[in-house]
Amino acid sequence: MAGFLLPPLKPIPIKERLSILFIDRGQLDVLDGAFVVVDKNGVRTHIPVGGVACLMLEPGTRTSHAAVALAARVGTLLVWVGEAGVRLYSSGQPGGARADRLLYQAKLALDDTLRLKVVRKMYAIRFGEEPPERRSVEQLRGIEGARVRETYKLLAKKYGVEWKARNYDTSEWDKGDLPNRCLSSATACLYGVTEAAVLAAGYAPAVGFIHTGKPLSFVYDVADVYKFETVVPVAFRIAAKNPANPEQQVRLACRNVFRESRLLERIIPGIEDMLSAGGIAPPEAPEESVLPAIPNAESLGDVGHRS
Repeated sequence: MAGFLLPPLKPIPIKERLSILFIDRGQLDVLDGAFVVVDKNGVRTHIPVGGVACLMLEPGTRTSHAAVALAARVGTLLVWVGEAGVRLYSSGQPGGARADRLLYQAKLALDDTLRLKVVRKMYAIRFGEEPPERRSVEQLRGIEGARVRETYKLLAKKYGVEWKARNYDTSEWDKGDLPNRCLSSATACLYGVTEAAVLAAGYAPAVGFIHTGKPLSFVYDVADVYKFETVVPVAFRIAAKNPANPEQQVRLACRNVFRESRLLERIIPGIEDMLSAGGIAPPEAPEESVLPAIPNAESLGDVGHRS
């Protein structure tokens, strides 16, 4: 029909998406209206970009302006990573568009009393029990560290993996032992999905409560809550098999465990639950503030997605 136009593309909620895809050695582009990867022989592979939470772009991947623009429009996080997806070079930021959420997060993080409440909630969700009373954030971190080290030992024993300690260097990837390489690959998958969820919820990845001083501090806080029920057991299970390509096997297994655990359905409500422990509400706009001249379009996506 003459003059017929397709409706504008809009993000869909994170909970309805595939968690993560890794792409290497190809050209990302938009051809005939479709988001595709074109290999060296010119073969196109269609990627349902709006249905994926996070695309991890490995060495050998080139990306067109049109591909980046389309990914941003549908709220899909693009992350440029190094070998095995561990080293982060850069990331697009399709979410995080809510000033009220950012101010709320900052107020919780800047007030020592509120911050401690949030940290205690994170540990309660993570370990399934209330942390000891009258402990500072630093003391809780020490307790958590001891439990984490013991959990690594127990999982290594369960899967029959030789375990020394958590130790890795992203600049010398091949020198790491197999369990640590599998763990690093697994947590990289979790961090990608978690960053996409943090942005979709309208929060800042850098404003953390337990972790501080890093661009992804809040991502690490949230990911740690789910790490030992999802990706860490996967890493030890794959390491026990000693496959020829452990990093690839870890990625596939992580994608499966994200689906089986329904992580994408749980992670944004989980973030809200953690922050609500502070006992304050997101701030209202000041009375003298100027409303947008052009109202935001209605969105099907999460609150942090740009509509």
